[in-house]
Amino acid sequence: MSLDKLKLSKPLVAAMTEAGFLTPKEIQLKTMSRILGGQDVIAVGPEGSGKTTTYVLATLMKLKYAFEEAPRALILVPDAEHVDHVLEQFKLLNRNNTFRILGIDSRGAVDTQMNEITDGCDIIVAVPDRARALYLKLALNTNKIQLFIVDNAELIVKKGLQLPVVELANSAYKAQHVVFTELIHEKLNLMISPFMKDSTTTIEVDEIGEKQAEVYQQMLYQVPNFRTKLNLLTLLMNDMEFFDKVVVFVNTRLTAQTVYKNFNHTNEEEFTIYRSLFFDDKGYDDIEDFKANPKSRVLIVANENLEDLDIQGIPFIIHLELPEQKETLIQRIVKQGDEEVVAITFSTDIELIEVKKIEQAIGQRMDVMELPEDLKIVDAASKPKKKKTEEDEDASERGAAFHEKKASNLKNYNYSAGTKAKMTYKNKKGLS
Repeated sequence: MSLDKLKLSKPLVAAMTEAGFLTPKEIQLKTMSRILGGQDVIAVGPEGSGKTTTYVLATLMKLKYAFEEAPRALILVPDAEHVDHVLEQFKLLNRNNTFRILGIDSRGAVDTQMNEITDGCDIIVAVPDRARALYLKLALNTNKIQLFIVDNAELIVKKGLQLPVVELANSAYKAQHVVFTELIHEKLNLMISPFMKDSTTTIEVDEIGEKQAEVYQQMLYQVPNFRTKLNLLTLLMNDMEFFDKVVVFVNTRLTAQTVYKNFNHTNEEEFTIYRSLFFDDKGYDDIEDFKANPKSRVLIVANENLEDLDIQGIPFIIHLELPEQKETLIQRIVKQGDEEVVAITFSTDIELIEVKKIEQAIGQRMDVMELPEDLKIVDAASKPKKKKTEEDEDASERGAAFHEKKASNLKNYNYSAGTKAKMTYKNKKGLS
C-alpha cells in the first residue's frame, strides 16, 4: 500500500520516502484523515506501531506556513528522552526547516526557555510540568494553539503528571486534542476526560508480534492496587490442595517481608521467604531445600540482586509485581520440556503497560481472569476503619457524630478464576 493513501502533501511524501517509510502503518491509515479533519482522537497502539510519526505528519500537514507570534502546536511527552525522540522525527520530516520547533524539558534553564519561546516558535515539544511552569510565568501563550497532542499518555499518568496536562489542555480550549497511548485504563481516562470532547473518536490498533517461544499457560489478574493484590494472593493461597507448591516473585526484599508478614502463619513452614532480611523469619537460602520440604508450600522471592534461580519442578509461578526488565519475567515463563506450569501475573492499571510489552515480546496474550467474588477490593485512599469503643458509644448517646464508613468501595465479581485455573491445569495433567 502506497503513502498516497494518507493524502499527504508532495514534500511530506518525498520526506517519508527519503526517510525509508515506504508504506503507511495501520494506525496512520486509521487516524490521519480524522486528525486532519479536526476531530478529537484517542489513538491506542503498541510501541513501534507508528504513533509518533503519525502526529508529526499530521502536525506538519495541519499548520500553515505563515509566521505567528505564539506557538500553534503543543506536544506533551513524559520525559526529556521522549522530547529528543520527537524532535528527531520532526527533523527527519520537516524538510527545509519550514517550521520552528522547540524542545522544552528540565535540562534547560527556565529563563532561557522563556526567551526562546518569546523569540518565536511554531511547535513546542515539552514535558508537562516544565510547560506548565512556563505557562504560569506567562511565557507560554496557549491562545493560538490549534493542535494539542499528548503522547505516551500512559507514561505521563505513571509519572503523576496529570495535573499540568489537564491545566494546559483546558487553557488551549480552542485547540483540537489528540491523545496517543499504548493502553487505556481508569486513571488515564480520569486525566483526559476534562478536555476531550464527547464526540472523541477512539481508534485502537492491536499489533501482536510473532510468537517467539513456547511459554507456560499465562493468567492475568487486574487489580486496583497493591493492598488488593495481597488480599487476592491470600485468597488464592487458601486453596491448599490446588496451590500445593508456589513461588511468588516481588521486586524488593522489603516487599518480600511485607508479603510474608501478611499471611496468617498457622504453620511456620508453610509460608517461607527466600534469603530473608531477618534471621527469625522462616526461609531458605537454597531453593532446592524448599522443593524438597513437603511442608513448605509458598516461597516468596525478591528480584532484588537475584541471580539465576532454578524454579523447574514448581507448578505455580506468581508475579505479584512486574519486574523492572521484562526479560526477567519472560525467561521464567518459557516452557521447559513437557513440564506443566501455570504462570500468574498480578497487575495494576499502571503496570499494564509492562504487561503489554511482555505480550508483544512473547507474541501472545495473557488470559484475563475474573476476580474472585469474595475478594475484598481496597480503596487506596481509604483509612482503616475505626472500631467503636465504649467511649464512642457514650459520645454517640450524648449526640456526638460517629459514622461508620460505607463499604461502597467493595465490589463483587464472579468467582470463576480459581475453578478455571484448576480445571485447565487438571486437564493438562490428565487428572479427573
